[in-house]
Amino acid sequence: MKTKELRDLSIVELKDKFFTFKKELYEMVNKASMGVMEKASDIAKVRKDIARIKTILWERRDEQK
Repeated sequence: MKTKELRDLSIVELKDKFFTFKKELYEMVNKASMGVMEKASDIAKVRKDIARIKTILWERRDEQK
């Protein structure tokens, strides 16, 4: 996902996306360890999406104080 799209989401939606991506990452890593996964580069994309969400949540946390 693009950062602009993520910034338009509410905190609740961001947290929901975060947990969805974490679950997806877990499944991808398991598939990669079994040798079933087609594109290993997808793992990096999901990790970057998780990092983007964490950054936005951290920024919003600071704004609320």
